[in-house]
Amino acid sequence: MCQLRTDISLQGQESRGKGSSSISSDISSSTDHTPTKAPKNVATTEDSDRSTRTLSTPSPGLILPTKSPSLSSPALSINGHESTSPSGSAETVAMVHPQPGTQTRSRQSKGQHYSPIDLLPDHALLQIFSHLPTNQLCCCARVCRRWYNLAWDPRLWSTVRLTGELLHADRALRVLTHRLCQDTPNVCLTLETVVASGCRRLTDRGLHAVAQCCPELRRLEVTGCYNISNEAVFEVVSCCPNLEHLNVSGCSKVTCISLTQEASVQLSPLHGQQISIHYLDMSDCFSLEDQGLRTIASHCPRLTHLYLRRCTRLTDEALRHLALHCPSVRELSLSDCRLVGDFGLREVARLEGCLRYLSVAHCGRITDVGVRYVARYCPRLRYLNARGCEGLTDHGLGHLARSCPKLKSLDVGKCPLVSDSGLEQLALYCQGLRRLSLRACESVTGRGLRAIAANCCDLQLLNVQDCEVSPEALRFVRRHCRRCVIEHTNPGFF
Repeated sequence: MCQLRTDISLQGQESRGKGSSSISSDISSSTDHTPTKAPKNVATTEDSDRSTRTLSTPSPGLILPTKSPSLSSPALSINGHESTSPSGSAETVAMVHPQPGTQTRSRQSKGQHYSPIDLLPDHALLQIFSHLPTNQLCCCARVCRRWYNLAWDPRLWSTVRLTGELLHADRALRVLTHRLCQDTPNVCLTLETVVASGCRRLTDRGLHAVAQCCPELRRLEVTGCYNISNEAVFEVVSCCPNLEHLNVSGCSKVTCISLTQEASVQLSPLHGQQISIHYLDMSDCFSLEDQGLRTIASHCPRLTHLYLRRCTRLTDEALRHLALHCPSVRELSLSDCRLVGDFGLREVARLEGCLRYLSVAHCGRITDVGVRYVARYCPRLRYLNARGCEGLTDHGLGHLARSCPKLKSLDVGKCPLVSDSGLEQLALYCQGLRRLSLRACESVTGRGLRAIAANCCDLQLLNVQDCEVSPEALRFVRRHCRRCVIEHTNPGFF
């Protein structure tokens, strides 16, 4: 009998060793079916947790860094709150409701110790899990059977966030989408947001898994994933008809946004080849040219936010097609598009009353002529960034002030021809101004600043760095605009 007990004990130790090694090893499949046994000192909710059980859940090793000793590794920030969205949108947190008839089971056995967290009802644990990042949620699914069932509740998986330069993003997305498709074979109907910004190892294979399994996807951010190509982006926009937010900034291989050839053939002539994207960020897509933007404009007529920063190959001709096919654009950034000039702004002015935000920073070919077109036809403009447009003078600034009285933010830094005369007109007509940057404007003196301070009492930020402004003028601004933050380089003012 003693020999029999010894054999049974050795078999149990071998099974536990296999289970632990499967979690930490590099898993090649999307699920882990290795039996594991709960430790004696770990409190569980169901009696079945004390026996051998088989759980199918992605390994935390697929999402956590390989060298990270804990879940709070600084190299990986997943599902964290962010502010870089230019559109001001926030991550949607799943609303958790208690399941009908869910109750905690009472313990009848004596001599056992249980954790207080086991006394929490299911709806309370779901609420806690809803605040966990993706990697920690996967770890919770491996604690016990009850946590496994709760952690994979579809309401917790509307968003997946992955970051980390060394992360195997392709494998992580493949494993997660496969697991989320178990309740609805081959389709994940709950996942609406995928953020993989900074995952440099992400390739077309990872986006292929998302496109094939997530038809309800609404938001995709793959900033800095330079291995992604047009083929993967085309597949996502073709398979996810509800996609509204797409951020491919820094993806240098992406040159266009369009449908795949198969999707184009399936569309009826009445529907056309339209994509429902409203927000598109293609900043630092250096290969984007006029033909690519022309295709984007013809396929994405619902665009409201378009960011093309540092797309240096774009010219004025591309903007003509943008204004023709995308009349609803509210925010447009052309910063550092050095081939864009006054003719391009003339085409942008066709957006008329819709345009609220315009950035043409460091577009050296823009002068008063282009600004006058925008001021005349876009009276509802709220934000203008013309930093580094050295052809802008007081004359153009006066047109802007008279035609756009609701202007809230203006940046004319490094415009050496802007002087006190232009600031006086700005102060007279744009009294609701809140942010003003005059950095390195050599012709600005205290006279212009006094006019701004006396009329724009709601001013919140004033940048006069590298300007020849006296401390007395800055004190005058501080007295009249008490909530204003003054950025300066004058050692005599403090």
